[in-house]
Amino acid sequence: MTDDKAQEVVLRLTDLVKTFPGVKALDGVQLEVRAGEVHCLLGQNGAGKSTLIKVLSGVHRPDSGTVEWLGEPVTFGNPQAAMKAGIATIYQELDLVDDLSVAENVFLGHEPRRLGFVRRGAMADRTRKILGSLGHEEIPARRMVHALQAAGKQVVSMARALSQEARLLIMDEPSAVLAHDEVENLFRIIRRLTAQGIAVIYISHRLEEIREIGDRVTVLKDGRTTAANLSAAETPTSELVSRMTGRTIEYVFPPRPEPAQHEELLTVRDLSREGEFRDVSLSVGAGEIVGIAGLVGSGRSELLETIYGARRPDTGTVEVGGKPLRAGSVGAAVRAGMGMAPEERKSQALLLGEPIYRNMTLATFTGLARLGFTNARRERAESDRIAGSLDLRPLDVRRPVGTLSGGNQQKVVVGRWLLGDTRLLLLDEPTRGVDVGARAELYRVIRRLAAEGVGVLLVSSEVPEVLGLSDRVLVMREGRVVHQAPSTEIDEDTVLDLVMAGSLMEGAPA
Repeated sequence: MTDDKAQEVVLRLTDLVKTFPGVKALDGVQLEVRAGEVHCLLGQNGAGKSTLIKVLSGVHRPDSGTVEWLGEPVTFGNPQAAMKAGIATIYQELDLVDDLSVAENVFLGHEPRRLGFVRRGAMADRTRKILGSLGHEEIPARRMVHALQAAGKQVVSMARALSQEARLLIMDEPSAVLAHDEVENLFRIIRRLTAQGIAVIYISHRLEEIREIGDRVTVLKDGRTTAANLSAAETPTSELVSRMTGRTIEYVFPPRPEPAQHEELLTVRDLSREGEFRDVSLSVGAGEIVGIAGLVGSGRSELLETIYGARRPDTGTVEVGGKPLRAGSVGAAVRAGMGMAPEERKSQALLLGEPIYRNMTLATFTGLARLGFTNARRERAESDRIAGSLDLRPLDVRRPVGTLSGGNQQKVVVGRWLLGDTRLLLLDEPTRGVDVGARAELYRVIRRLAAEGVGVLLVSSEVPEVLGLSDRVLVMREGRVVHQAPSTEIDEDTVLDLVMAGSLMEGAPA
């Protein structure tokens, strides 16, 4: 491959804009990717990386701006069009079919056929050649995918991309599920691909990986490109972090009360789950808001679910009001006065086709029933009271909850726990998918609950949210609490340094 060929620009984005109701996800993004390079994309959660991936892979169409692919302006109408053009995406959650073989996954949707019949022998032979080109001849083409480890599944995803002659491979947090030795193998495969002239967009929060595998870096913040074409090996950590902070998103937090002593409500001691988090100890006082900051994969959501009883810990204890909770029992947690609003509200917390009042009364349903029969009038009356206090819009508890905006759906999930005797509320990503105005309303609701004596433990990917809403902040990295401090004594740059630079190689530029 000539030097000219290696420097060929395969992808160029100019002034790319994508807007969703209430938020401009991409606001004039610029990006240039060359053949045979690993171009790293950096940015905090909410910076626009996921939306950008979906535009490039044909899931979304941009509202304005241009996408040039191999020198020609393009618009991909669907993922199949992007793949056919030579752009393949490997998501963090691999989209393989566990009950199909390796070969069937590699050629899914474009199986070699003759006279209408799939040529399984030819498909297996071609799969073996592709796996060999990746240095993984040991993976049997006919093995069922569910029998593979995470690293093997990732290789199959890359083989699928090569089966369609991809010229650009987009990798979203590819190392998140891999052990250290498996990451080295991933890098070896990436180097093989780039040596063939294939370009890679590599997305990771781990700066030491970017320095090891990356050529150039582009940084996104609030949907904008704040730095482009930086040297991955030579750009100081301090510059990368500063390019990712200084947000323009407006956060309107209610006033924080003066520091006070809080009666201890939740006590977690040495809680561990193999492969997720270990030796976590924390406390939450009555009327206190404690925030957990950490990257996706740091164990923060799994920790909340274990405290709530949705997962069983391997070791450690959880106490509420000084009384131990039975491990792995949601019912015991609810009876102790604990409630939880999970990260995926639509799939984990709401019955989208049911009315608001039925969703609000799910946790207190038996208490509102009469002689074993539902009491819809009482359900509606109680839900009306809570909906009014939360300023739910529109204020009609008979509406299907699926017709509400994201912010109002989240109010319904929180409101569910206000009907009972909730003393402790666990919130996982409470403002995900919520517009700026609804964020401020939710912040006021959370702060008001704390003022009424409810303890709140929240997880958020948005560092300013954790700092602005919490009284005390815990920072998690790779399954451990690495720092805790009053929110007034820690800033965004420090948190980012703890969760990202904590993974830096020794001696990397600072």
